[in-house]
Amino acid sequence: MSRFSNLGHRLYQGEVSFDFVNRRKIWYSISAAIAAAALIGLTVIGLHLSIDFKGGSVYTVKKSGLTISQAQTSIDKIVGDSTPQVQATGDGQIRIQVSSNDKTPATEVVKELAGDLGIDQSAVNAQVVGPSWGQQISEKALTGLIVFMILVTAYLAIAFEWRMAVAALVALIHDLLITIGVYALVGFEVSPGTVIGFLTILGYSLYDTVVVFDTVKENTKNLEKQNRFTYSEAANAGLNQTLVRSINTTVVALLPVAALLFIGGGILGAGTLNDISLALFVGLSAGAYSSICVATPLLAQLKEQTPQMRALAKRVAQRRASEAKAAEAKAAAGPTDTEGESEQDTADSVAAGMVGQRNQPVGRARGKGRPSGKR
Repeated sequence: MSRFSNLGHRLYQGEVSFDFVNRRKIWYSISAAIAAAALIGLTVIGLHLSIDFKGGSVYTVKKSGLTISQAQTSIDKIVGDSTPQVQATGDGQIRIQVSSNDKTPATEVVKELAGDLGIDQSAVNAQVVGPSWGQQISEKALTGLIVFMILVTAYLAIAFEWRMAVAALVALIHDLLITIGVYALVGFEVSPGTVIGFLTILGYSLYDTVVVFDTVKENTKNLEKQNRFTYSEAANAGLNQTLVRSINTTVVALLPVAALLFIGGGILGAGTLNDISLALFVGLSAGAYSSICVATPLLAQLKEQTPQMRALAKRVAQRRASEAKAAEAKAAAGPTDTEGESEQDTADSVAAGMVGQRNQPVGRARGKGRPSGKR
C-alpha cells in the first residue's frame, strides 16, 4: 500500500507518467469493439423489460413447499401461448410474471391458479400493469435522460468550454451504451431500479470526468506563453496527477456494489438486487475507464486542432529540434578544457566564493578625513 501511495506522489510530481493521451487510438479501438458488441446485443437480443415498462400481470403465490417447476407447470396450463416467468422471491413466495399479450382476466388466473395448486385464493396476490402506463414510464425516463444530458452539456460549456462539454458528453454516451449493451447480452430485467442505476452511473462518470478536466484546465492555463510542452502533454500530466485518486474512488465504490451483485444477487438469490447492482457495477467501471481513456484524449485531440495549439506544437517542435541539434554539435566537438569541470564543481566553487574572504568594493574608498586606526 505504501508503494501505491508513493506512486501517486510520483505521478503528481511528474516523476512517473503514463502516456494515455498519445495512445488514444488504442483506447478508441477498445471502446469501439465494446460498443459494437453492445449494439449487437441490443439489435439481436434486445432488452428484457419488466412489466413496469411493457405492461402485464404479476402473481405472488404463498405456499409452503411450492417449487418453481410446480408453479411453472400450473401457470402454463392457464395462460396458453404466453410465456410466463417464474422465480422465487427469497421469502418463501413464488413470483409469476405474465406479459400483456395474454388476455386472460386476472381474476380468472387467480381462481384457476389457486385451484390447481390447492390453496385459497387469498394466498395469490395479483398486480396488473397496463401497457399504456408502462409506455408513459418509458417516455418519462427517456425525457429525463435527455434533459439531464442537455443540462450537463450546458453546465460544462459554461464552467469550462464547449470542447470539454463535448468530450464529457461522448464519455457519458459511451458509458450508457456499454451498460445497456451488457444488460441485453446478460439478459437481466430492466426495471425502474435499473433506470435509477443508469442515472447514478452517469452522475458518477460525470463527477470523475469533471475532476480530471479541472486539473487539466489548471495545467493548461496560459499554455501559449511557453514553448516547452504541447497541450496533449500538459493534459496527460493532469490526467496522471488524478490517476491514483480515480482508481481509489472507483475501487471503493465498486466494493459494496460487487457485494450486492455477486453475494446478494448471485449467492443469496435476491434477484431484485440484480436490477440496480449490475448497472452500477458495469457503469462505474466504464465511467472510470471513459474519464481516463476516452474523455481526456478526446479533449486533447479537439484542442490540438485549434490554430493556437497548432502554433504552440510547432514552437515546441522547433525548440526541441534546436536543442537536439545543439546537443549533437556539442557531442561532436568533444570536451574542452573549460568543460572539464563538472556542474557540481562549479556550484562548489560558487558556494566557496560566496562564503570566502569579503573584498572591499571599489567605490567604497576610505575618506581622507577618516581615522586610519593607527595611533
